Amino acid sequence: MAEAIGSTEASQPVREAHRFDEAKLSGYLSKNLEGFLGPLSVRQFAGGLSNPTYLLETPSKKYVLRRKPPGVLLKSAHAVDREFRVMSALHEVGFPVPRPYLLCADETVIGTMFFVMEHVPGRVFIDCTMPTLSREERGALFDSVNETLARLHSVDLNQTGLEDYGRPGNYFARQISRWSTQYEQSKTQDIPEMDKLMAWLPGAVPPESKPGLIHGDFSFHNVLIHPTEPRVVAVVDWELSTLGDPLGDLTYHAMEWYRPPGMDGRGTLRGADLKALGVPTFEEYVQRYCDRMGFGPVNNLSFYRAYNLFRVAAIVQGVVGRATVGASANDPNEHAWRVRPLAAAAWDEAQKAGAV
Repeated sequence: MAEAIGSTEASQPVREAHRFDEAKLSGYLSKNLEGFLGPLSVRQFAGGLSNPTYLLETPSKKYVLRRKPPGVLLKSAHAVDREFRVMSALHEVGFPVPRPYLLCADETVIGTMFFVMEHVPGRVFIDCTMPTLSREERGALFDSVNETLARLHSVDLNQTGLEDYGRPGNYFARQISRWSTQYEQSKTQDIPEMDKLMAWLPGAVPPESKPGLIHGDFSFHNVLIHPTEPRVVAVVDWELSTLGDPLGDLTYHAMEWYRPPGMDGRGTLRGADLKALGVPTFEEYVQRYCDRMGFGPVNNLSFYRAYNLFRVAAIVQGVVGRATVGASANDPNEHAWRVRPLAAAAWDEAQKAGAV
C-alpha cells in the first residue's frame, strides 16, 4: 500500500467499501490537529490490501491517514495503534519515518481507529530492477536501503521505549505458528507444499540472533526515495513491526533476489544481469548488511528463504480469505493464484535446507 504515500498521482477516488463522512473527519481534525485548516479533499491510495490509506489535501498542506479496515478482522491484525507507537518512537530518535501527528481511537469519527501522519514527497520503485535509473544511481540506492535497514536493527530499544514492543525470544517459532494459523483460518484451496512447510519449519529453526526492532515488510515498495537523489527519506507501513530476529527481516527484504517471477508486477532480480544493473548479488548484499551490523557469516540461508516465502504465501492467503467472505473490497481471484507458486518456491528452498 505504500506505493502511494509519497505520490499524489498514485491516489484514486475513495473505494465504495472504504468511504466515510469526510465532513465529520474535517471537523475532528480542525479541533485536534494543530494547524489543520480546511476545506478537506480525500483520495485513497491505490494500494492498501490491509489498512486502507488515504491522501488528505487542504489548501496549505497534505497529510496521510491510515485506518483499520471495516468488517470482521482477525485477532491482533490491522493494529494501527502499534504503527503509530513505533513511528512516534522512531521519529523521536531521527530514524526516517513520516512524522505521526495524532491517533484517534474514537470509532464514531470515520468508523474505525485511525492515525494521521506527515505526507513525505518521494519516489517508490515497485519494480526492483528500477529501469529508469542509471547503473550508478541504482547501486547507490540499494546501498542506502541496506544502510537504512541496518540502522533500524541497531535502534536502542531502551532509548526508544520499545523494549516491550514484542515478546523476546523464539521469534521464528512464534511467527511460524502465527502464519500457519492464519493460513488455516483463511484457507480456500489445498496446497500440499504449505502442509509440508508447516510440518517442517518448526523443527528447522536455526539459533537466533539478538532480538531487535524489525519492520516485518521491509520491501522497496515500503521505502520512499528522495525525489531526485538515490537515498532513503522515509520508511512506511509498520503494521507487521515487532521485536524479532533481524536476519528474518533482512532475508525477507532480500526476497527481491529469489522471489518467483510474476508476483504483483514488482519484477525480480532472479536471473537478472546484476553486474550490468549495478546491483550486488544476494550474498554480497547480505554480507554488506552483516558488516554494518558486526555479524559473522550467515549459515543456512535456504531456511530463511523458505520461511519468508512461506510467510508471504500465508499473508496473501489471508487477503484472499477476507475477500472471499466479503470482509474486504478486494477481488479474491486477483491474489489467489499467487499462493501456490510462493508455496512451491518455499518448499524448494526447504529441500535445499534438508527437508524431505
